Amino acid sequence: MNDMKSFQPSAAASSRTDEELIDLSALLSALWRGKIFIVLAVVVAMLFGGTYAYFVATPMFESTAVVMLNNRKETVVDRGSVIGGLGSDRTVVTTEVQVLQSRLLLGKVVDELNLMQDPEFNASLRPPSPIRSFKNKVKGLLRSATGKPATAAPMDTATQELHERENTINALLASLTIRNLPQSLVFEVTAETTEPEKSTAIADTLVDLYILNQLEVKFDATEQATTWLTERVTDLQIALEEAESRVKDFRASTSLISSEALQGLEVQVKDMRDRIASTRAGQDAARSRLDDIRSAGTPEAQVEASGDLQLQRLLPRIDEPGIATAFDTRLRQIEARIEADIARNESQLASLQESLATLEAQSAQQSNDLIALQQLTREAEASRLLYEYFLGRLKETSAQQGVQQADSRVLSPAVIPTWAASPRKPLILALSLVLGTVIGIAFVLIREARNRSFRNAEQLESTSGYAVIGQVPLVQSSRRKDSITYLKEKPSSAAAEAIRNLRTSVMLSNVDTPPKVIMVSSAVSGEGKTTIALSLALNFATMGKKVLVIEGDIRRRVFGQYLNTSHKEGVVSVLSGTKSFDDVVVHDDLLECDVLLGDKGQANAADIFSSERFANMLNDLRNRYDIIIVDTPPVLIVPDARVIAQHVDATVFVVKWDRTQKELVVNALREFESVGTPVSGLVLNQINPRGMKRYGYGYGYGAYSSYDSKYYVN
Repeated sequence: MNDMKSFQPSAAASSRTDEELIDLSALLSALWRGKIFIVLAVVVAMLFGGTYAYFVATPMFESTAVVMLNNRKETVVDRGSVIGGLGSDRTVVTTEVQVLQSRLLLGKVVDELNLMQDPEFNASLRPPSPIRSFKNKVKGLLRSATGKPATAAPMDTATQELHERENTINALLASLTIRNLPQSLVFEVTAETTEPEKSTAIADTLVDLYILNQLEVKFDATEQATTWLTERVTDLQIALEEAESRVKDFRASTSLISSEALQGLEVQVKDMRDRIASTRAGQDAARSRLDDIRSAGTPEAQVEASGDLQLQRLLPRIDEPGIATAFDTRLRQIEARIEADIARNESQLASLQESLATLEAQSAQQSNDLIALQQLTREAEASRLLYEYFLGRLKETSAQQGVQQADSRVLSPAVIPTWAASPRKPLILALSLVLGTVIGIAFVLIREARNRSFRNAEQLESTSGYAVIGQVPLVQSSRRKDSITYLKEKPSSAAAEAIRNLRTSVMLSNVDTPPKVIMVSSAVSGEGKTTIALSLALNFATMGKKVLVIEGDIRRRVFGQYLNTSHKEGVVSVLSGTKSFDDVVVHDDLLECDVLLGDKGQANAADIFSSERFANMLNDLRNRYDIIIVDTPPVLIVPDARVIAQHVDATVFVVKWDRTQKELVVNALREFESVGTPVSGLVLNQINPRGMKRYGYGYGYGAYSSYDSKYYVN
């Protein structure tokens, strides 16, 4: 039955892959179609930017003072300073930037220039803005509603002034820009205010106070060091005098003490110890000799033990009378002498030991006194050295007062600016131009991305996979009947030619067996399918064909808005058997063909068209008419169209230009495919020629393009 299938759904497979790529030509075309929106966005942005730059924005003036860390020192006094100069490493540079931004220094600038009385910096002097006034009113209403006091407890005068001063410092800090030039010791201090003289004064005052602050820090440090050194020198002088007094008193309270005298005593002690040792040795020898003599048993042994020469001479004559007596007498004398020597040595040894004890006591006392004296002397000497050092440092520090140098110096004072630094009007206008262009392009691209409708046949074919067999322009009319009247009265118009092209495409779809029963449907209502169906009927009728139009949309029944008839009975009456076909069919003079209207029935419409009677009726009518056109309901709303499609030869699917969503079309076509009756072709309906030109498609639509308008009489 459906012989005309010019496109299969698989034909869209390769086109879908191409759609995933960015089509530069399509992108440029989209931007060209939206050029009005882009130009409008640019104009609006330029208007806002120009208004802000020339009328709203407050001119701001910048003035810059340049200061440098002074790392080349002129040495007036070649002495160490109390506070050394600053280094030149990155840490020092960063620290100085923070010093320039310190609230203490900025507070001095506020006081120096009396910025507390300047409304630009002291917000409390400015009248409240409308937004702030509105916020205050809202807060007051909220407090009243919650029962809280209308106003907070007022601050005392000192607290209020402190609060205003802190806010003024914050405002001053916000107006300053302090930066270090890369790879240098140079700082730029830039002030931006509403007055050129004020900007210059702030920049110069901040730099001057910064340098003065460095000098004050050094002067204060030198003064503090001088005061401290003076007190310290006084204390050290007293300590030195006390130490020297202790040395003097110690010397006066002891005998003459010296290391030489101590060494002499030590020599005497050593000699005394040597004498005692010698005496003890002699004593031991004498006792040993006496013991040897007394223990000797023979005269020879006695002589040998005594070692006396006289006994040695007497020994050979020991046997002579009188010699033995002399020998004994001599031996007794020797023993007595040895005993006397031992007694004398004992006495001498006691005397020596007593003398040694005395000398050792004297030596110990001398040693202790010498150590004490040396300790007192060292303490006095240490106090003297410390006193002399601090005294010299005091004199050096006193000499430095008045010759201190700042660690920075001004390279370039601030200059009064002759023009405002902001707003930068050319830059604002340029940014407005760019911003407007970006916003316009974004709007156009988002609008294009969100648009899911069809604007040309190529889009419809690539999305659906079916051929577009007709493109019908929009006919401007206040009533639906006027559209048919327009086609009849203007057979050479672009709309009439589009219907002829559609008719030709339908009839040539199968040359051997041209379709006789043609169904017209759409995805949803409002696509213009009824107008297309009646326009085709009129076109076939003008060819001399015997045409029947069946109103298959019996749920809405809109044929009455096109035809001049009051007939109420129709296809339901025929199928139910209450009326015959000849009783209900009407001939319309406007369409020049027969019309079978739709009427109400008790049964469901889908059940009616699924019946054998409807199929038999169509078979009977095929023999009576050359062309039968069935107008059906939208396929996505009710199933009637899919049921009727089982009995027709060709299905024409109508899509409204620039309105019907792609998803609706795809889903509707899938509904037909699900029952094995794919559509025969698509019609892009109600095309607006001016809209086509606006979208850049004005020359691609054949019968109604402006290029070929000479062929039509509209």
